[in-house]
Amino acid sequence: MKADIHPEYREVVFQDVTSDFKFLTRSTISTKETIKWEDGNEYPLVKVEISSATHPFYTGQNKVMDTSGRIDKFKRRYTK
Repeated sequence: MKADIHPEYREVVFQDVTSDFKFLTRSTISTKETIKWEDGNEYPLVKVEISSATHPFYTGQNKVMDTSGRIDKFKRRYTK
């Protein structure tokens, strides 16, 4: 394996800026911000706009489109 070609794999805190939800995981992403975590250690901080705490699929707020009605409307309009 070649030396000095792989990024640093370290623990990083991801923070959802809309809900202030945070989780600690490992990543190679680089950032200049840091945050003090619950265990007292300081970790790099990555701010994200959507996480499992705010994504409509995971929160149950996703909307199901009425595709059958749209298909029938399309067929009525364009069939001759």
